[in-house]
Amino acid sequence: MTAELHSRRTVLSTGAAVAGAAVGAVALTACSSDSNGKSGTAQAPIAAGTPLVALAEVPIGQAKAAKAPDGSDVIVARTSESACAAFSAVCTHQGCTVTPKGADLVCPCHGSVFNALTGEVKQGPAKKPLPSVPVKVENGKVVTG
Repeated sequence: MTAELHSRRTVLSTGAAVAGAAVGAVALTACSSDSNGKSGTAQAPIAAGTPLVALAEVPIGQAKAAKAPDGSDVIVARTSESACAAFSAVCTHQGCTVTPKGADLVCPCHGSVFNALTGEVKQGPAKKPLPSVPVKVENGKVVTG
């Protein structure tokens, strides 16, 4: 009976581990993919000249979330009176979308914090900065560069 009990425990614990791994994989996939199934960390380049936001909508030293025409989430940060920087809004930790909060970009999933003006990690668990998106200011609008 001991061998039978050990065998049953082995099967149950192995099954639970496999089920847990499958649930974890689904959760990670959901967090790191957009609705089209694309990976959140490998966005396709946005066409140059695409308007993202009006310059006046972004306070100096802060950032604003924007949507590119392809549906990707970007963050536009105003670094000075006439200059901006932009970054992917996809957290480099596990692909959740960061949210601007003053001079920070905060990941609601695991608490990573990024510098809104540089995209650099201020607090983990993320280890890599947000990928930059080339932008420039034209006619009072921030457009992709």
